Amino acid sequence: MAGDRVRLDQPKSRRRSWLPTWDPEEFGHASERIARFLGTGRFLVWMTGFITLWVLWNTAAPDGLRFDEFPFIFLTLMLSLQASYAAPLILLAQNRQDDRDRVNLEQDRKQNERSIADTEYLTREVAALRMGLGEVATRDWIRSEFEELIKELEQRRVFPEESEERDR
Repeated sequence: MAGDRVRLDQPKSRRRSWLPTWDPEEFGHASERIARFLGTGRFLVWMTGFITLWVLWNTAAPDGLRFDEFPFIFLTLMLSLQASYAAPLILLAQNRQDDRDRVNLEQDRKQNERSIADTEYLTREVAALRMGLGEVATRDWIRSEFEELIKELEQRRVFPEESEERDR
């Protein structure tokens, strides 16, 4: 009786299903592979060869070996069946590509926003540095100030009376 108790601390075991199950991601990969193949020249060559053989066999073979007479109804049915499966597979592959493109576009947009923000920050920093450099004493300015002081000191040494009168 203890084995019949329901354990709430463990997940339920999966019920068996008679229906087939598939991994949607793997199904999407398979559909993309098929869609890629349907869009190649190799597929066109194989399809052309298959149809050519079909038509030649059903026109040139003896009557007992032909399986699809002239209007080629069975060939038309096969091509329609192939087209009815190819179109949804191609659309599925395109939808998956659109999803990937949308994600990439969103990532690119966010990266661009970050780049713009970084650029604006750096622009403000460079402007602040330029403003700060405007207030910094440069080597040339200091040299010119020293030269003026030296000239003034020399003038005081040569003409001490005039410099005293100027200072008053």
